[in-house]
Amino acid sequence: MAMRVEPFWKRKTLDELDQDEWESLCDGCGLCCLQKLEDEDEPQAIYYTRIACKLLDLKTCRCSDYPNRRQFVPDCIQLTPGKAQDFAWLPPSCGYRLVAEREDLPPWHHLVCGDRNAVHAAGISQSGQMLAEGSVPDEDWEDHIIFRVG
Repeated sequence: MAMRVEPFWKRKTLDELDQDEWESLCDGCGLCCLQKLEDEDEPQAIYYTRIACKLLDLKTCRCSDYPNRRQFVPDCIQLTPGKAQDFAWLPPSCGYRLVAEREDLPPWHHLVCGDRNAVHAAGISQSGQMLAEGSVPDEDWEDHIIFRVG
């Protein structure tokens, strides 16, 4: 009888992943690239807006210059296994956050279903619903909040 091998995200810790495995955890939702607001009265509360980073492709939800993104967006956060304890700001559906919390990936994640577009079909991404950075004055960002974490 053949033994069933558990997928890498179930059998490895984040620190054990190789670079390709690490990158593959990204589901392509683009939510981490949306502009966020913090509540001064509730430091754990992060509010995601519909306003996308200037490098985010509004249709594909992918960074248009991923290798060089920090040159153009210096405060772009680089996710690394060593910072997993800080992943609570990520959406609850995020593969990085789920694996860090030892949870399984959802059925629509491309590593589970084999379809990179499933994240859009499932309505997880904001594809086609985002606004370009600069199209909304900073003082109006609160009008475009879509969800809260924390």
